Amino acid sequence: MERLMNVQIFIPCFVDQLFPQTAFNMVKVLEKAGCTVSYNPNQTCCGQPAFNAGFWNESKAVCSKFLQDFQDAEYIVAPSASCVGFVRNYYHTLFDNSSSHNRSIKLGEKTFEFSEFMVKVLGVDNVGAVLEGKATYHDSCAGLRECKIKEEPRRLLSKVKGLELAEMEDVETCCGFGGSFAVKFESISIAMADQKVTHALETGAKYLISTDLSCLMHLDGYIKNKGYNLQTLHIADVLANGW
Repeated sequence: MERLMNVQIFIPCFVDQLFPQTAFNMVKVLEKAGCTVSYNPNQTCCGQPAFNAGFWNESKAVCSKFLQDFQDAEYIVAPSASCVGFVRNYYHTLFDNSSSHNRSIKLGEKTFEFSEFMVKVLGVDNVGAVLEGKATYHDSCAGLRECKIKEEPRRLLSKVKGLELAEMEDVETCCGFGGSFAVKFESISIAMADQKVTHALETGAKYLISTDLSCLMHLDGYIKNKGYNLQTLHIADVLANGW
């Protein structure tokens, strides 16, 4: 397949440490879709954890490094709407009234969540993936509200051979993770996970799919604790399956 464009990938901290195979699968799919993929080993964090915890000065130092690491990128693609949403929506606040303000805005404009990039930039919705069974999709808060991603992942999943997609009730409701929210408000977080998993199980789905492993990590912990027969999958893992 003809090479279309150069893509630099950003791998979030928890994906790097806990779910590296998802990152490899994203690269696999991007290359099949015609991209030349590169990885800058100097990259670290996007700065979101410190920002959300109120440590804006510390976050700004990490974000400055992100700007430097990806300054020459044509496109930046990440398997996390949460990180992408932060770069797009909050970098310009951190760098307001500074020499990096315009650079932060331009960086946000070329930073994409994986499924969004596949559909909206590459115009690819079928990579020949195969996965037998019924699935339901979870809209992450960051994907839906910060990145405005709704149809792109569903379009990709609708083209997966053997996969039946069923919408759950209250699909746009938060799963209860929210980063430090799950630690500070544990009982509320667990109740929200219970509601989300209950709605997923009611569809009869075998798979629970999302763009964000942060949500899936939270939900998978609850699922395993209860012993439910429901497998969580990142959309990159689904699209890399069967070929």
